[in-house]
Amino acid sequence: MIALFFVLATACGSKDKGFMPERLLTEQEMIAVMTDVQIIEADINYRKTKEREQNDTLPTTPIDFAALTRSYYDQLFEHHGITDSIFVQNMRYYTERPETLEKIMDSVMQRLTAQSRRDDSQ
Repeated sequence: MIALFFVLATACGSKDKGFMPERLLTEQEMIAVMTDVQIIEADINYRKTKEREQNDTLPTTPIDFAALTRSYYDQLFEHHGITDSIFVQNMRYYTERPETLEKIMDSVMQRLTAQSRRDDSQ
């Protein structure tokens, strides 16, 4: 899913770096949003793996991953006070600024690593 957003953001825009989102998220806001995106994607991938493993041993009711993904992202957008359109526009904006996007994603990885260490120590 995250790759889809990157592709959409890249494909939608001109490379003149003149595009401005309807609401520009600060780098700190983007870090918070993208941290949550990574957590969502990790959870969905984990659930898909567990479902495949369980289907090998027990018949189970399949999870509707499209609905689950929509639900997660709806909650994410509500939590951060944005819409899917604002998110995609900001992905486009930051994708056109790869150095800034790389800095954002580095910060996301640092947050996730720190959070993982906190969770492991509890």
